Amino acid sequence: MTGDSLSRAEELLQRLEAARSELDRIASDENASPERALEILGELSELAKAVEEELGRAQREAEGDAAQS
Repeated sequence: MTGDSLSRAEELLQRLEAARSELDRIASDENASPERALEILGELSELAKAVEEELGRAQREAEGDAAQS
């Protein structure tokens, strides 16, 4: 189901963008918690890995579908 993988990847990309925006907001706030910034960086890393996995899954599924055609 390539569409499912792509949908999950798009959802993860949206979450990644939201986390990036929060990090930008924290970076411009002098009173922001450095610990929170580090948490967000960890989230960004995890989300990026998940997006990469979903895109890889979608590519493998597409290649499998093409081979069956």
